[in-house]
Amino acid sequence: MQSATFIKGITGDDIIMRDGVKQVAFVGRSNAGKSTLLNSIAGAEVARAGKKQGKTVEVNFFKYGKMYLVDLPGYGFAQGGLDHRERTRDMIIWYLGANRKGSLTVGLVLDTKVGITDLDRDMIDMLRDQNVPFVVIANKVDKLNQSELSRAVKDIEHEVPEAIVLPHSAKTGKGKNGILQALLSESRAQ
Repeated sequence: MQSATFIKGITGDDIIMRDGVKQVAFVGRSNAGKSTLLNSIAGAEVARAGKKQGKTVEVNFFKYGKMYLVDLPGYGFAQGGLDHRERTRDMIIWYLGANRKGSLTVGLVLDTKVGITDLDRDMIDMLRDQNVPFVVIANKVDKLNQSELSRAVKDIEHEVPEAIVLPHSAKTGKGKNGILQALLSESRAQ
């Protein structure tokens, strides 16, 4: 079983963006469980996940086999203030549009119980505008019963028809094995 290793965190242009290694990036609201998801996929506690939102303030790169798993800062962190939210948004926009060698695919992490928020819609528009292939990861599905989960996934599919929707729970392990496979196959389809 392979695991991920932290390489570096960046806040702007860096040689790592041009080294030709495939990047699978994870983006989502500050409390969508993005870092916990990354740890679940990586098979180790590599990303800083905590009870306090907004821990990720850099673009963090983790080597995982022949690719990078990339943890982007969470957007919408209200307690960080408007300036913090703008810096985070600018960093995400920069990362998505950055000149890189190697392919990029994004996993948009949503809290399934909350559903798609206006902040998530803004992110979906950014991904579409930048023409970045993405899948939607419906996270924290253990908090829903089967009919609630089915309804939530259908709502997401209706709003984002071009994306694959993958249910996931770090608590139960549901969906863990299929997420990277879906992200990698999505990048090959482009």
